[in-house]
Amino acid sequence: MAHKKWLVVGTILFALVLPVVAQGTSADTTAQITLFIFQLAVIIFAARLGGMAAEAISQPSVLGELLAGIIIGPYALGAIPLPGFPSGLFPIQGGEPISIMLQAFANVAAIILLFSSGLQTDLDMLMKYSLAGSIVGLGGVIFSFGFGLVLGAFFTHQALFAPINLFIGIMSTATSVGITARILSDRKKMDSPEGVTILAAAVFDDVLGIILLAIVLGIVAVLEGSKAGGLSAGAIVGIGIKAFGLWLCFTALGLIFSRKISSFLKRIGGEGHFNVLALGLALFIAGIFEMQGLSMIIGAYIVGLSLSKTEISFIIQDKTKVLFELFVPLFFVVMGMQVQISKILEPSVLLFGLAFTLVAMLAKVVGCGLPTLFLGFNKIGALRIGIGMIPRGEVALIIAGIGLSSKIVSQEQFGASILMTILTTIAAPVLLNLVLDRGGRGTIKEAKATTSEEFVVELPNSELAELLSSYLLADLQREGFYVQLMSISDDISHIRKGDVSISMKIEEKKLILEAAPEDLPLVRLMVYETMVKLDANLDKLKETYDPAAMRREFKGITMTAVRKDTTFRKILDPRCIEIDMKASTKEEAIAELVDLLDSVHLLKDKEKVLADVLEREKSMSTGMQNGIALPHARTSGVDKPVMAIGIHRKGIDFQTIDGTPAHIIALIASSEGDPAPHMQILASLGSTLGSDIVREQLMHAKTREEAAHVLGLE
Repeated sequence: MAHKKWLVVGTILFALVLPVVAQGTSADTTAQITLFIFQLAVIIFAARLGGMAAEAISQPSVLGELLAGIIIGPYALGAIPLPGFPSGLFPIQGGEPISIMLQAFANVAAIILLFSSGLQTDLDMLMKYSLAGSIVGLGGVIFSFGFGLVLGAFFTHQALFAPINLFIGIMSTATSVGITARILSDRKKMDSPEGVTILAAAVFDDVLGIILLAIVLGIVAVLEGSKAGGLSAGAIVGIGIKAFGLWLCFTALGLIFSRKISSFLKRIGGEGHFNVLALGLALFIAGIFEMQGLSMIIGAYIVGLSLSKTEISFIIQDKTKVLFELFVPLFFVVMGMQVQISKILEPSVLLFGLAFTLVAMLAKVVGCGLPTLFLGFNKIGALRIGIGMIPRGEVALIIAGIGLSSKIVSQEQFGASILMTILTTIAAPVLLNLVLDRGGRGTIKEAKATTSEEFVVELPNSELAELLSSYLLADLQREGFYVQLMSISDDISHIRKGDVSISMKIEEKKLILEAAPEDLPLVRLMVYETMVKLDANLDKLKETYDPAAMRREFKGITMTAVRKDTTFRKILDPRCIEIDMKASTKEEAIAELVDLLDSVHLLKDKEKVLADVLEREKSMSTGMQNGIALPHARTSGVDKPVMAIGIHRKGIDFQTIDGTPAHIIALIASSEGDPAPHMQILASLGSTLGSDIVREQLMHAKTREEAAHVLGLE
């Protein structure tokens, strides 16, 4: 399926460059496309390196991607002349910091981002926690927008409802709660009253922010076209109602006909392509909203929201993940490229940026925290909730980009908004950890325990941990719990029902569940029942499919019939070939090959590798036929796939399929968490050893080098 995903990526990239092909001379067109290809290559590497650097210092990758964009952009390194690029790799063209193709790329990324956000919106949770979530979310949006309006009017010296001030107000509202969720999980506060309230309010914050954006863009569109230069308060309200009505109409229709839309997509797209058609629908609706004077991202969010409760929601998220991982980091780099560093360093811009940051933080603390004092929280609880809603992120940057491209937001104001986004994202984790360290409950009355306890289920391997996790989530949903994934790239699940809140995550081969002490018995019971069911299903699988019988059937399959593949040559080190093994049992043979791998420093944990290979061998012999044995295992004792091959002149009992002694023994170990093609390597080696000629030549090899030559190693 991976090739289909990248086919989609290629198609979109082609669509982005197509408009350029249709204009200008052939030479100009080729030059522009060539420049775009080079730019795209540099941006991809910058996004990855910037994200890695930020994560290395425990910061969100978006900060690194933004800073990477600033560094490589036309106002910094991008303007330095290079061979073949006399004006730099990212020249300013027609007064614009980025080309029309990069702008189109950023627009598609924004659509994918908001489409994914809509898919992840938990409508059940939205309704279940509608009271507290709506009050806190609404308070944060109202205060943030209001404070932003006033701050904008003060610094721009324009009317309160001038377009630029409306944009500053809307940029203040968007919250990025993923950062907060990670901190709450690490501090075991996901199921605390504050944690549950923050997560519920974040959903309302997203929805209310999109509604407000639709209203503001409707007002701005009319204000920009008004020759009089302004509108009465009544006219503004009327325009706002019209914009809200358009949003409400499309959202209501989408939710009402969501299942019909889902069925239609599956019917015409089939099982393998409905996810692509869903994205196509998001692009189409995004275009309609843009034509109506609203933003593309609003239409994309509505499509995602409409499909969020259908059975194809999670499948779409999974299948479009490769697009998300490609486009979204590049979007942040492109946003950073539009920042003019010299403007940010101007005292007036720095002052505006710092004031914007303080106002944005204060607005969330007051707007989200104050209402909670009337919802059963005390001052420390209200402060935790307010600070938890501080981080700004993706949507704020998208809105800033819309304002910059439409000439409503100046370079100075755009730089200040980027500065606000960076500072709030950095400050929020620090402040939240400080208020959490103060301890004490955050509610007026004694509520459920505010400190979670962990229940850790350690399984033999990560595959079983993932299997148990999927079974458990399905069982919890059948019990009426609501399951929420915190983000498309996050492995934390938040599960809630009533006042019961559970968080679950997988760490290697551990399944970790966190809940209040009084809820742990329920958690343990659910895990126990799920494991009993899983065990029963595995027993039924064994009854239906007998591995021993399947192994006997394999005897009729000749290894020469396997697809010819030389993948194993990429990992086999010639030093890991032993032409005269001394072992007398298969356990000794495995240990001898593990020692050989360890002698050339290819193992991270020798004892772990040996134990895992022997454990796999204990479940069923890996002795094949024609004197071949392929002991193998996935293990945490290696960082990458490794292989050792031994030749035993006398032969050794390996319980082979055809009962013959094993003369050629190849041990393969792959990393437990690495997506390396473990089974493909096994099949690759088997196809080579299936040749009578190759086996005969190996048995007569006098030196390690001769054996390596027979196997095709250089």
